[in-house]
Amino acid sequence: MTIEQENVIDIIANNEEKGYVSLVISDHLEWDEKNEKLLILQNKINAYITFAESGQIYEEYPSAKGLNVNIQLTCMHPPNEEGTKFLGLVQPVIEEAGFNFNWEVSG
Repeated sequence: MTIEQENVIDIIANNEEKGYVSLVISDHLEWDEKNEKLLILQNKINAYITFAESGQIYEEYPSAKGLNVNIQLTCMHPPNEEGTKFLGLVQPVIEEAGFNFNWEVSG
């Protein structure tokens, strides 16, 4: 699964010890000047929020019941300036919806 498959959860992982389930977005795309990736990422994040808010997460992954939801973006490439701004704007919106958000560069 990849960021380009907007309606697919790339990775889901429970961490019952810490009390959360992570919905991971696997991002292999470069951050370019056109910033076309931002729309793809926005759509993917919205799909993840809908997956959690609708309760579909608990239908497909019953072991996630009772756990906090963490949306994690794992990027292969560091974000450019616009990408960093976007991620800074997205975080409070996701948190306002009741979920945690974090991102990392791994690649």
